[in-house]
Amino acid sequence: MKKRIRKAIFPAAGFGTRFLPFTKAMPKEMLPIVDKPVIQYLVEEAVQSGIEEIIIITGRGKRAIEDHFDTSFELEHTLVENQKLNLLKEVRGIENLAKFVYVRQNRPLGDGHALLCARELINDDEPFAVLFGDDIIDSKIPAIKQLMEAYEKTKSMIIGVQEVHMSDISSYGVVDPAPNTDTNDMFLLRGMVEKPSPKSAPSNLGIIGKYICTPEIFGAIEKAEKSRDGELRLIDGFRYVIGSHKIYAKKISGTRYDTGGKIGFLKATIDFALKRDDLGPALRKHLREKYK
Repeated sequence: MKKRIRKAIFPAAGFGTRFLPFTKAMPKEMLPIVDKPVIQYLVEEAVQSGIEEIIIITGRGKRAIEDHFDTSFELEHTLVENQKLNLLKEVRGIENLAKFVYVRQNRPLGDGHALLCARELINDDEPFAVLFGDDIIDSKIPAIKQLMEAYEKTKSMIIGVQEVHMSDISSYGVVDPAPNTDTNDMFLLRGMVEKPSPKSAPSNLGIIGKYICTPEIFGAIEKAEKSRDGELRLIDGFRYVIGSHKIYAKKISGTRYDTGGKIGFLKATIDFALKRDDLGPALRKHLREKYK
């Protein structure tokens, strides 16, 4: 019997070159969607899904992530003195979200290598979640919980996907469903293709940065052929193991924001602000006046 999923790995050691010069000195994961950093949205998604331990793979220049989820005695003291108790409650809530563990990836050798850095923190029979720091899904049921519920049915590795317009398909890893396995939102896979052309894409199901893995993936990443740039990729580990293990794709419901790109980040900022009672009315008024 497989154990329940309690841990989630967050690879967060990348350079964030699409947001230079901001990311020269600040992690891209700390970019704020209104007043909350991207990585906090993802951590909250995991916690709301039942995750108890957050394993963040960091690198050089990522100290701000650790500080964000740590206690800030000076800040809390100032908030108490100024009677800003609502803000104090919010700040203390961040550090108490979950148990946080940090692992250093000393060289940028790919997302697969980042997962290998956390290998010793995962038991041999323990499934775990993986969330990459660019994909925020606005949905009633947290995206990773949707995958966790699918795992409870299959007891197999699950890859989160969404339908992608064929004009954008070459920007995604794309899954290849096995014939006659369509259950509307769950597919047994026979392969995956990295950034195919629209003509060669096996489906319109693009891989989103959310997964449920089992420990077999670590050995598969090590044994898989390295990518052309010499880096270890998670998708190559899936390709290696797919012949001996069942792997499923699960359609994730909800609105996806690719906050790793400027347009996706701006869309997320606007949409999340519009949903807030304290910001939505004024922002709507501004947009109406500017674009009437």
